[in-house]
Amino acid sequence: MVIKVQMNNDRRRTRAMKIAAAAYGVSSVAIQGPEKDELVVSGEDIDSVNLTRSLRRKLCYAAILSVEEVKANAGTASSASLSNISQFPAYYQPYQPFPKYYEVVHENNCSIM
Repeated sequence: MVIKVQMNNDRRRTRAMKIAAAAYGVSSVAIQGPEKDELVVSGEDIDSVNLTRSLRRKLCYAAILSVEEVKANAGTASSASLSNISQFPAYYQPYQPFPKYYEVVHENNCSIM
């Protein structure tokens, strides 16, 4: 699979490769592209959504460009493009934020006051 990640410097590239290498099922990680902003990840049973989500959490921007299944016996790859997947912006939060205002109710049970 190929994931586009915002990597401006070597420190971010190292962080992205560490995150991808720590994911379940990953056997190899490489960087490609003219701007060196594409992460190529290969392995078995890799959850591309969870990997992209963890890259977004740590590095802000990540988007799946393509996912391919590589067949070891035939030596050819059949590609399944994921261009029709709706991509959420980097600031997307899957939960509702807390309300800004709370009502405070004081119950005066004290007889001195």
